[in-house]
Amino acid sequence: MADPSYGRASFSTQANALLRKNLIFQKRNKRANACLIIFPILLCILLSVLQRVINNELDKAKYKCGCAQVNGTTVCGVQYSTLDQALSCSIPDPPKWPALLQVPAPEYRATQTDFITSPDLPSESCRRTGTCPVTMLVTGNNQTLGQSLANNLYPTSSSFDTSDLLRTLAENVFGSASKPDTQNFLDPAYFSGLPLYVVRPACPPGLTLSLPIDVASLTTQQDVTCVQGLHLWRNSSSDINDELFKGYRKGNPEKKIEEIVAAYDFLNSSTNNYNVNVWYNATYKNDTGFSIPGVIRVPRSVNLVSNAFLQFLLGPSAKMLLEFVKEMPKPGTRLSIDISSLLSAQFFTYVIIALFPVVLTALVYEKQQRLRIMMKMHGLGDGPYWTISYAYFLAVSVIYMICFVIFGSLIGLKIFTTNDYSIQFVFYFIYINLQIAVAFLVAPVFSNVLSARAVGYLLTFGTGLLGGFLFQFFVEDTSFPRAWVIVMELYPGFSLFRGLYELGQYSFLGATMGTDGMRWKDLSDSRNGMKEVLIIMFVEWLILLPVAFYIDQAASSGRGVMKNPLLFFRNLRKKPMSASRKPSLRKQGSKVFVEMEKADVVQERERVEQMIAESSSGNAILCHDLRKIYPGRDGNPPKLAVKGLSLAVPRGECFGMLGPNGAGKTSFISMMIGLTKPTSGIGLVEGLDICTQMNEIYTSMGVCPQHDLLWETLTGREHLLFYGRLKNLKGPALQQAVEDSLKSVNLYHGGVGDKFAGKYSGGMKRRLSVAISLIGDPKVVYMDEPSTGLDPASRNNLWNVVKQAKQGRAIILTTHSMEEAEVLCDRIGIFVDGGLQCIGNPKQLKGRYGGTFVFTMTTSGEHDAEVERMAESLSRNSQKIYHISGTQKFEIPKHEIRISDVFKAVEDAKTRFTVQAWGLADTTLEDVFIKVSREAQSSDVLS
Repeated sequence: MADPSYGRASFSTQANALLRKNLIFQKRNKRANACLIIFPILLCILLSVLQRVINNELDKAKYKCGCAQVNGTTVCGVQYSTLDQALSCSIPDPPKWPALLQVPAPEYRATQTDFITSPDLPSESCRRTGTCPVTMLVTGNNQTLGQSLANNLYPTSSSFDTSDLLRTLAENVFGSASKPDTQNFLDPAYFSGLPLYVVRPACPPGLTLSLPIDVASLTTQQDVTCVQGLHLWRNSSSDINDELFKGYRKGNPEKKIEEIVAAYDFLNSSTNNYNVNVWYNATYKNDTGFSIPGVIRVPRSVNLVSNAFLQFLLGPSAKMLLEFVKEMPKPGTRLSIDISSLLSAQFFTYVIIALFPVVLTALVYEKQQRLRIMMKMHGLGDGPYWTISYAYFLAVSVIYMICFVIFGSLIGLKIFTTNDYSIQFVFYFIYINLQIAVAFLVAPVFSNVLSARAVGYLLTFGTGLLGGFLFQFFVEDTSFPRAWVIVMELYPGFSLFRGLYELGQYSFLGATMGTDGMRWKDLSDSRNGMKEVLIIMFVEWLILLPVAFYIDQAASSGRGVMKNPLLFFRNLRKKPMSASRKPSLRKQGSKVFVEMEKADVVQERERVEQMIAESSSGNAILCHDLRKIYPGRDGNPPKLAVKGLSLAVPRGECFGMLGPNGAGKTSFISMMIGLTKPTSGIGLVEGLDICTQMNEIYTSMGVCPQHDLLWETLTGREHLLFYGRLKNLKGPALQQAVEDSLKSVNLYHGGVGDKFAGKYSGGMKRRLSVAISLIGDPKVVYMDEPSTGLDPASRNNLWNVVKQAKQGRAIILTTHSMEEAEVLCDRIGIFVDGGLQCIGNPKQLKGRYGGTFVFTMTTSGEHDAEVERMAESLSRNSQKIYHISGTQKFEIPKHEIRISDVFKAVEDAKTRFTVQAWGLADTTLEDVFIKVSREAQSSDVLS
């Protein structure tokens, strides 16, 4: 079929063959690939539609700067706006807002309860009268100093000068129970309808008044109620922390009771050193669900303690007044929310990691269908396989990400348009390389596509959820150790999430503030985690890729059989092989038994030993004392599948292996083709060791497995072109070899060779598998039941193909068809219970184990005894081997009778009783097979 001078295919030839096959395969799966590429585009469209819906909602009048008619003129400004409208107003000169203290509402103020039992807290009964004081907690290293400072926290002045209201509000401690806002253009305290509180050490009876507060050209009449302020000493900051924790969101519908105004830890403060920690309530949330930093309420808490320390040093007349807080000026803005930036980290994590299960299942599919080992057995090296597979997955991932970024940019998603594209390219490119390396790394763990797909998508959704609801909080929490964040980023999914989070933050700020997004100079910012993410992912990729290759080499791609873990450091020199024959007396466990091998098997063993001793190279296949023991599982003992097999198959011979199911034929072939490793013994193919040199053996080997291993979306011709290229066939020689192969197995006419293999019948698939095993002139071919499922005409045609293929190559063929074995095989070996029971050509076996005639006669039941006496008269050594319903069979030694005597005896019997049928047949190969199998099984039972 091919010129053997072509030799072994080079790396580039193998890579070219695999690339061509993959391109054709993917072309046939263009619908699935198109869906994969369209997925991020559809997601971008969804985000765009969602963005437009939100923008249309924000364009409504309720979110635009408020306007009013003043003297017939429309005037717009913050003073005419609601809280929602004020955000979009132009504020060149922001208003001054009095700095307020965050005072708990009466029903939430700290009191004694069953879980807070501090005796200095007021009784819970004060809630019924609405007279509960507000509480501040104080601690420090110096209790005397701390309590002195606490005494100065609340001013005792009771004067209210409405002519200088800002100074009055600054000299007194005013507060509100309303929620603070995220900015200071409008303070909700003046528009919520809730009263203001003035905090005093003690409240005169009935101290309630109404003050006209005039700020930003607005005058609001505010009710002011006096509330007593307590300062309570605690022995340590841990006591304060415990008390604050116990009072956090317990028990009522609002989930907020036992609130403390603030807490102060004066640490090591002294007259020469001012050092204080301040607790404040940051648990309030606005309508978007984001925590409010407390920029409005915190300044007053800090001012109180600073003023107290100043008065401690200089006396009560010294005052540090905080008159107002003021926001930065701003132009008129259009209220908008960049949904892509807000959702980028979690949402886009799902999109990008969705590639992982696609890559993983593709790798596991080839393993599950045993296509990888099939390609390897026909000469595909690991280097070309990894190169092309990796390049293919990388190309798909790059196209996927390019479509994602380009389309997202075209529809105006800020996360793409605002940030530097070069940063995005580097980030996405490094990550998809890392993701592919991880897929190669974990693929050997799975043997089933469904389990791989399930785990892949579980990781996809789990990473997004954990990233959005756990990891992001650690990233945003400045008190959380950065080292632990880096440790978490060692998981590639969190690295991706962190990078997307940084891109989203920069694009959100850029869209909001009108600034640029992330630029390369921003990576030097200590708060920007993109630099560490890029380093982590790049280093992980450099480490995981060779580790994945090592694991792939250590684990068989066929059945997961582990190789030597030190395979890269093993001694490449062949170990010397002992040619001495092992004695027939063997010890196995605690049992000693004598192996009674037949003369032909012993002769084959001695021939093999002589060949090994003489280093003979005349045999394509040579194995000596080959054993395979499967370890015991689930309480079962170890299984001895192949018992010390010695066999030599020269070039030009077809050796047939016969045996009942479970005899060890498949185990033997599995060892010879590299699917399993021998427990002991020697196996050589063209002089190469099957334990250490299978990669070299694969280049000159062809295999027709018992089950057809084909790509359903490739045609028969495309299969042969692929495997022909792996055998280094090129150009016209390749085309001619493919044509000849298709014709030889009757797949040429009618365009059958150009149909998808998935549409072939079972017989057509078998013929294609035989053609694949023979293309490229392999020196050794293994055929496992090649004619299974073929009709008689196709079977005879296939036999002719195998007969022609025997020239110059060794073929080992297993079959259950005695006719096939007799037609094709030059020699036959019968296997029973893992051992070779006999060996020879069909005539030798029939002569050696079947030197008898089989005499058959059918009569009525009452004449059975007469038929048996007739057989004994023909030969004293005749044996009855079959008897049912008047039909009896006898084995009669050939040398004891003449055929004419049998005819004479039958004619004589017909005169005495009715003979319904009779026959005399020579021994068939099937008779030999049954006889040898029964004898072997009987000897095993006796032993």
